Amino acid sequence: MDNHSSDRPIAVFDSGMGGISVLRELVAIMPNEDYIYYGDSAHAPYGTKKLEEVRELTCAHAKRLFDEGAKGLVVACNTATSAAVRVLREQYPNIPIVGIEPAVKPAAQCKKHPRVLVMATPMTIREEKFKKLMQRYEKEAEIIPLPCPGLMDFVERGDLDGEDLRKYLVELLFAYQHEQVDAVVLGCTHYPFVKPMIQRTLGEHVMVFDGGAGTAREMKRRLREADLLTGRTTRGQVEFRNSLEKPEKIALCKRLFEL
Repeated sequence: MDNHSSDRPIAVFDSGMGGISVLRELVAIMPNEDYIYYGDSAHAPYGTKKLEEVRELTCAHAKRLFDEGAKGLVVACNTATSAAVRVLREQYPNIPIVGIEPAVKPAAQCKKHPRVLVMATPMTIREEKFKKLMQRYEKEAEIIPLPCPGLMDFVERGDLDGEDLRKYLVELLFAYQHEQVDAVVLGCTHYPFVKPMIQRTLGEHVMVFDGGAGTAREMKRRLREADLLTGRTTRGQVEFRNSLEKPEKIALCKRLFEL
């Protein structure tokens, strides 16, 4: 690969703001890369849409990002990963494309036969891919799927520690509060932004896992294999875009990124 191609940006795509939690992990381990973050807030949430619609949206956004020269793509949305990553890899076999999945494996292996609560969107929990992931570790842990309708909306509004969020989590997690679970998996990229509140609700003894860091490491590995890591020694740029094209959405992106 020539130097020019390795200096092209990495694209990070999500249905809204959640993927910024993954973007932060990417920048932490590859600070000299350039990034384009694209959030499709105009069509959020993806978790309540039909699979075909999510696939169409994701493929259209990916095509545009590749046409603009993105050298790799992180699909930082569980729903979009399930719906479209396999199709995208078939369409673009020479471009590193990494999806995300709930971090069930490290949670299931955190101690001997733990009780693991997997918080995710209703659609993620309904998907075949998620059911197979749970089955893979059901002998190692008791895995409890918990649909969290509306939780990502708090992040989309920028409400990370308000009273409404506290009440929502207390109600949602009530049955699991008193040392009922050993670990919780944040199965949506929006949820790491409310991790302190989830931790407070469940208690300090509960271990919290999310898939962002593993996804970032996998993208770095794939870029290295393709000889696409930048040779730059200065810090890269991050460009935020959103399908709503509202200044307050971009401002919220920056706020979440800098937390």
